[in-house]
Amino acid sequence: MARLRYPVCVTTADSPLDEALRLDSQLCFAVHAASRAFDSVYRVTLREAGLTYPQYLVLLVLWEDGELTVKELGRRLRLDSGTLSPLLKRLEAAGWVERRRGVVDERSVTVRPTEAGVELRQRVCQVPVRTVTSTGLDLAEAGELRERLKALTESLDAAVARLSAAEPSSSSEGSDLA
Repeated sequence: MARLRYPVCVTTADSPLDEALRLDSQLCFAVHAASRAFDSVYRVTLREAGLTYPQYLVLLVLWEDGELTVKELGRRLRLDSGTLSPLLKRLEAAGWVERRRGVVDERSVTVRPTEAGVELRQRVCQVPVRTVTSTGLDLAEAGELRERLKALTESLDAAVARLSAAEPSSSSEGSDLA
């Protein structure tokens, strides 16, 4: 089978455009790689408690807010219901959360930590310290990085909103990017 050849942006090997298309030049990949490294740290630090990182995030929000609708929990964690529902099901099976259907609107489901879920908080209280220590950053540097990443997220969300608003409606037409 013939190897596919892609057009080159420019003809010189040291061109800024060629450099911009290198994997190691991508900000998104650096953030992705750091996220994967964090996942690995959390996998080890949460193993003893029997939690996964996504489960830990759910519990962090519930420890902070108490009872929430599944919709609000998904919004806070930036997770869709297809990802969140099985996660909540596993947490409920472990006895750490309880889900309840709304009395007025059965489509609305609330979730809250159980007593065992609240007690679990004490077992994982060292996880944030161990994680920050793993980064090699001091607390001030970690806080500054967190704030910069929050600002980056806000900027990207705003860009998506602007770009989406500028796109022509794609009701029945397929995307040219496919």
